[in-house]
Amino acid sequence: MNVPFVDLHAQYLTIKPQIDAAIGEVISESAYIRGSHVEAFEAGWSRVTGMKHCVSCANGTDALYIAMRGLGLKPGDEVITTAHSWISTTETITQAGGRVVFCDTDYQSFTIDPAQIEAKITPRTVGIIPVHLYGQSADMDAIMEMARRHRLWVVEDCAQAHLATFKGRQVGTFGNAATFSFYPGKNLGAYGDAGAIVTNDARLAEWMATYARHGGKGEHLMEGINSRLDGLQAAILNVKLPHLARWTELRQAVARQYDGLLGNIDVLVTPQVVPGRDHVYHLYVIRTDKRDALKKHLADQGISSVLNYPKALPFYPAYAYLGHKPEDFPIAYANQSRILSLPIYPEMTADMIYHVAATIRQFLGK
Repeated sequence: MNVPFVDLHAQYLTIKPQIDAAIGEVISESAYIRGSHVEAFEAGWSRVTGMKHCVSCANGTDALYIAMRGLGLKPGDEVITTAHSWISTTETITQAGGRVVFCDTDYQSFTIDPAQIEAKITPRTVGIIPVHLYGQSADMDAIMEMARRHRLWVVEDCAQAHLATFKGRQVGTFGNAATFSFYPGKNLGAYGDAGAIVTNDARLAEWMATYARHGGKGEHLMEGINSRLDGLQAAILNVKLPHLARWTELRQAVARQYDGLLGNIDVLVTPQVVPGRDHVYHLYVIRTDKRDALKKHLADQGISSVLNYPKALPFYPAYAYLGHKPEDFPIAYANQSRILSLPIYPEMTADMIYHVAATIRQFLGK
């Protein structure tokens, strides 16, 4: 049995008539840039997140950049963020004019360790970007307390955590702003790049929307950028949005089955959900010292798996100028050689899940 890492076509087939009709409507209206479909998605995502304002943009990376520009990031300003994430989180800090300050992660959740943030704060620190990695929230109580005490802004990177909650409150509702990616493989995914920023700050929302659209179409109030959600992607997201809650439940059901089949293996660590947090399982990430051999064995059996991510960010050439050593981030460094993402998506069958788990158990002699 072949098991793909994710099967976007299987999802498409469950909503094919609606998707095809939505695409046809955009084409018939020539509503390719902005327009009613984009406005409908902005209103819908605002309702889902419970935030007052949603500014759509071209992708989740632009969302981070636009948010930081809107918050007034200046050259020399420092922004603290996690050592374990996709590079969008940090490259945008540099591109917006700031300086990246890495912080190690919490062992249980893979998210930024609040206990270590305080020591990273200097007079140049202006903000914190927690990443709700793999679908589980960072410790937002501790992060927001620190931010208030030191008068720092917070931008939540929610690219992998649509509908995840912390103590019953949805991620993306704690900080000054929150960014989302709707890359095709995300829990809510378009058929191309797409992103959005949410905030309760009307002034910030207006600035970000203006900046993302060439500084104000017709009246160029500033030099902006071109980062717009196109009508086709918005229409597709509008069809998918009502299904997101159910798809999330199905992801969680797959994770529970994996937990039951793999949770008692002493040489393997399944995802650990911290009490008070609701994991939405964008990724199901296991840890084992036999990771590389296991990955090859799974591939030999027709099972796709992925490394998210093969290196902690401080150890890439892009950040060699910071001169970090493994002992600076012991948790993130140790995880990079042990993590492996297993297939997980709402349409997975019980047979697929069992095949993946049985193959892992057989390899580990369990």
